[in-house]
Amino acid sequence: MTDHPLEIWHRLVRERDPSGLSGLLAEDAVFYSPVVHTPQRGRKLAAGYLSAAFHVFFNPTFRYVREIVGASDAMLEFETELDGILVNGVDLIKWNDEGQIVEFKVMIRPLKAISIIHQRMAAMLHPIDERTDI
Repeated sequence: MTDHPLEIWHRLVRERDPSGLSGLLAEDAVFYSPVVHTPQRGRKLAAGYLSAAFHVFFNPTFRYVREIVGASDAMLEFETELDGILVNGVDLIKWNDEGQIVEFKVMIRPLKAISIIHQRMAAMLHPIDERTDI
């Protein structure tokens, strides 16, 4: 039996290892960033953004504090601290019948946190894709 997509996601987060993202994301996956107004379409772009997020978000203070799980989607609320600012957000994740993520949306608060995330993600993503408007 194949692991549930959330089990795989939690394992990748716990191990802080983005190398498993390619297998977890569907070819047509879409990533919605809290700081980029256009959806990032396709496995390669989605994996690039999520890999950068692994480096920006997943420090020793990162933790999921609540989960709401349905048959093919979930809301995972998280908290982490960056530069002394408590970041609170949600990951909205949707997967297909094959257990691959087809949609990943991140929403963040407060505004100070969004500014820090924007700066750090831009620094991580700049070499990946010059077309991005981050």
